[in-house]
Amino acid sequence: MRGHAHCARVNLPTLAAIAVALASSVVLTLGGCASSAGIAPGARPIAPAAVGLDTTAATPALAADWWQAFGDTGLDDLIERALAGNPSLKVAQARLQRAQAVVAGAQAADGPQVNGSLDATRQRFSATSIYPPPLGGGIYTLATAQLGASWEFDFFGRNRAAIEAAVGAQRAAQADLQAARIVLASNVARTYVQLGRLFAQRDVAERSLKQRDEILGLIKQRVQGGLDTTVELRQGEGALPESRQQIELLDEQIALTRHALAALTAQAPNALDALVVPLTSVQAVPLPEAVPADLLGRRADISAARWRVEAATSDMKSAKAQFYPNVNLSAFVGLSSIGLDRLFKSASEQYGAGPAIRLPIFDSGRLRANLRGKTADLDAAIESYNGAVLEAVHEVADQISSVRAVERQQAQQAQAQAAAESAYDLATQRYKAGLSTYLTVLNAEASVLNQRRLAVDLKARALDTQIGLARALGGGYAADPEPAAYVAQARR
Repeated sequence: MRGHAHCARVNLPTLAAIAVALASSVVLTLGGCASSAGIAPGARPIAPAAVGLDTTAATPALAADWWQAFGDTGLDDLIERALAGNPSLKVAQARLQRAQAVVAGAQAADGPQVNGSLDATRQRFSATSIYPPPLGGGIYTLATAQLGASWEFDFFGRNRAAIEAAVGAQRAAQADLQAARIVLASNVARTYVQLGRLFAQRDVAERSLKQRDEILGLIKQRVQGGLDTTVELRQGEGALPESRQQIELLDEQIALTRHALAALTAQAPNALDALVVPLTSVQAVPLPEAVPADLLGRRADISAARWRVEAATSDMKSAKAQFYPNVNLSAFVGLSSIGLDRLFKSASEQYGAGPAIRLPIFDSGRLRANLRGKTADLDAAIESYNGAVLEAVHEVADQISSVRAVERQQAQQAQAQAAAESAYDLATQRYKAGLSTYLTVLNAEASVLNQRRLAVDLKARALDTQIGLARALGGGYAADPEPAAYVAQARR
């Protein structure tokens, strides 16, 4: 307690004023010894208008659970399961937690530090050294109990910039986690649609098998009646194994797609063996007339890249601040004695306080090299951001074009299928009446089967492009505040 009383007599405001005065004088006299002049970033963030973003376009934001618009509870359950248990998301979550720990460490470095120590050493003192008798030649215990405190005055913003860099990295990791969630949800949805496409194709193959079996029965009747030959009979019989082989191939693809879907949802390969997916109609995604300017705030990958620019900018500021003096105020209070029996006596008290100033004068270019490295990191982060913007705009434009093209293709295919079905019905009727050959029926049947398969593929592709558009438009990502505003809020 008495040690604390003595420590209170140290005039800390006076010491702080001394530290400020010393720092100012040192900066004025020695500031030119280590200089950051001539080192600056050369990259610039890309302007939205330069990549065709329409600043006047307004499009509705997607819901975070956009996949529910498909109206399939089975898909909803699979995506929720994937988001809860997929290992890739857990890796992203661990990276976020590590970034949060770095922020906490940077914030701790900006505050006062208090440490305690307790040492006791049994020692024989040399009789021929500096120690007079009775210390010289004697064996005694050296004991020290002490509290020390230090505080770095962040006059030049080095610690503040380090905190801002850590916050930027944390927010980038958080955006990366959201980006991983969106990618995972879209991959599950696309695999689910692919499984539905395979089931629909299998339905077409089964209809084809039944149809060919019916035609084979008709051929047998005509052969018995002398209206057809063995050639037509062998053609009809050969069509059946082909249809069965197509069904087996689709069954294999269905099994592999189920396994892929099970892996995405962190389940055993055979966990979804009973899953049957009907390719049902879904609500169309609203199409913007142009790529919206707020796309930059809707996509998690762009947000992550933007936060990395913020982190790299703060890293560069921290590196530049290292050219300026480092001002610390330290103090200690404690007890020190020779002999444990004297440690807690009032005469063993010791305390002190004072400023410490360190200024880099000549470091063989180490600080400049560090600053050049941080500046290059900033240039790389800006160009990565520009690349993410370009890729996002390109992806959205592609998906919008594909959605519209598939819609037009579906309209044309529906007309072609109706014509093919009508032609097949007429060919079958004429063949039954003996007015045309079996070759005419085969040609008409081939056209019908091709149109049916094309209808399934186009329907699946329409769903896939809608999923791709939802992902390209951000997948329901909630935009973060502007980096500078968020960092300012975090410092408060």
